[in-house]
Amino acid sequence: MFSKSLFSTTLSLVALTAPAHAQAAGAGGAIGSFIPLILIFAIMYFLLIRPQQKKVKEHAAMVEALRRGDQVVTQGGIVGKVSKVKDDGEIEVEIAEGVKVRLIKATVAQVLNKTEPAK
Repeated sequence: MFSKSLFSTTLSLVALTAPAHAQAAGAGGAIGSFIPLILIFAIMYFLLIRPQQKKVKEHAAMVEALRRGDQVVTQGGIVGKVSKVKDDGEIEVEIAEGVKVRLIKATVAQVLNKTEPAK
């Protein structure tokens, strides 16, 4: 009988002190629960977002450096030679003898042969 009342008293004391610990842990736990999310975002930024931004900057620099005579490949796979670079974001590409096509500069995927600037 004595052990049963001791057990119930101990259980009552544990039950009374548990909410106090739960509240204290809950306040710190809210901040602690955001730490994994912040770490995941940081990892995603450095592994995915930052390299993509670097590629976009490199592509923009490549497009701005296009000159007459450069051999280019478009995103559609058409290979041609730049015959005219316009200021409004367009270029004229000769894809065959006497066949010229107007393209948006951003559709150039790769520059195969770069011409040297005139000195």
